Amino acid sequence: MVINTKNFASTRGSIGERDNVKELLKAIDEQFESSDKALASILMTKLSSMKLTNVRGVCEHIMQMMDIATQLKSFKVEMFESFLVHFILNSLPHQYGVFKISYNAHKDKWSINELLIMCVQEENKFIAESAKVHI
Repeated sequence: MVINTKNFASTRGSIGERDNVKELLKAIDEQFESSDKALASILMTKLSSMKLTNVRGVCEHIMQMMDIATQLKSFKVEMFESFLVHFILNSLPHQYGVFKISYNAHKDKWSINELLIMCVQEENKFIAESAKVHI
């Protein structure tokens, strides 16, 4: 059948033969729906295991976490911004302990952008302190 000859070889086996286009498209949708669930699960695992390392900066770390949250949103896995702020704070190393306590002590809640700015300032403080120690 013409439909099956134009179908990619990689999907042909997983979808099987269909008599009409409507059935074929439905089968393809179902195939990718289950793939979306698996990808969302992978992204959740990646997000929950992320920790800031010295290899990359805090800005890149937060941006990666925000990117994963945005990708999850496209799979209808949404989280509140306040949850993501706390999640990011929990991914920071012990050097940010005083910073975290300071955030928790304030009544105001930060947006992701405010958190990003504050974390970059805190990182710059660490860098400046480190430079003083090595002089």
